[in-house]
Amino acid sequence: MWVRPCSNVTSVTVAQLPGLNTLGISMARIDFAPWGINPPHTHPRATEVLTVVEGRLLVGFVTSNPENRLITQVLEKGDVFVFPQGLIHFQKNVGNGYALAIAGLSSQNPGVITIANVVFGSNPDIDVDVLAKAFQVDIKVVQQIQSKF
Repeated sequence: MWVRPCSNVTSVTVAQLPGLNTLGISMARIDFAPWGINPPHTHPRATEVLTVVEGRLLVGFVTSNPENRLITQVLEKGDVFVFPQGLIHFQKNVGNGYALAIAGLSSQNPGVITIANVVFGSNPDIDVDVLAKAFQVDIKVVQQIQSKF
């Protein structure tokens, strides 16, 4: 069964607000349904500072190779967490109600790369043999995942 992320990100970057040009900042509002996620992603041009406005969020990022260490924390209303530039990170609402967070980013154009979309939903598709070997799974598993994107 395929489960949708159940979150909504409203970004304010230089694309939406030209006045941010040259200021080196942008923001995002992330609204989470109960148990919703903001899936693993990265910002290639910005560090992110996340503040929880409502709810409880499990947040985390993975350090770079070769360690690939997962750093996580459960945040409550008013807590702040920093995601270093370029590292894969995520958020999950671990409360029963809705959650809200505000993110500040250190670039007027931070970019976003959602990992699953890029790996399994590229256009054209990444060769299934490459992904099967990279993830050490059968080609049919890769094809099944790619069919979701």
